[in-house]
Amino acid sequence: MRTNPIALASGVLPEFGPLDIIAAARAADFDAVGLWVGLAEWTGATTRDAKAALAQNGLDLINVEVVRIKPESLVDDHKRTLDIGAELGAKNLLCVSSDPDLAATAAKLAALCEHSPGVQVALEFGIFTEVRNLAMARSVIDAVNHPLAAILIDPIHVDRSNTAIAEIATLPPHLLPYAQFCDAPTERPKPNDFDAIITDAINVRMQCGTGALPLAAMLDAIPPDIPLSIEMRSKVLRDNFPDPADRARDVARAWLAL
Repeated sequence: MRTNPIALASGVLPEFGPLDIIAAARAADFDAVGLWVGLAEWTGATTRDAKAALAQNGLDLINVEVVRIKPESLVDDHKRTLDIGAELGAKNLLCVSSDPDLAATAAKLAALCEHSPGVQVALEFGIFTEVRNLAMARSVIDAVNHPLAAILIDPIHVDRSNTAIAEIATLPPHLLPYAQFCDAPTERPKPNDFDAIITDAINVRMQCGTGALPLAAMLDAIPPDIPLSIEMRSKVLRDNFPDPADRARDVARAWLAL
């Protein structure tokens, strides 16, 4: 029987703020929660309120997201997101790269690792980014060469990138501090249709155990006790469960059934 701690990913409740997400995670008996930090609207008061809510509800903060590395992106903005996460007690910072210069991506990730007081800097790969598969992610993290640099896997991105599950099993455990989890249909978007790829990632995911992904094999390939962030981005789920607590409960129910 799996005993992984489970977290409610912020992407399950994209239309809600941090306090609602934290309350929903507690209502559904999650062990942890993830939070989306939008720098444009995030204030010192937001940090104080979220930190207090996490403590009052007894929830770990599995991650804050998202740092988007772009050719023109400013490392100072990335560091601000990391600083907010550190103040909140986040274990991980989720990063993706839209920079085709992978050496530049590695340099910016290294700067974040050097700045971090202990938050893991986790690079997520996927065909929606310039780091399209696990092999590319491993090469970037090897170039970063820092103990806080990590890789984030997500079953839908593993499948859509044609990454072999056996490849995941070869990763040193310290590179996988946590993982995202979801299910998905068999049909894949065309690799050159960016809009379809994004729709697939944010609207078409399925509850764990109800789709076509080999989730049992993926669980066997990752370290046995790492936290799992249930990343159920789904239009069907949003439409059927407008209440954040009810939506979180349904995600938890599906995971427990699996």
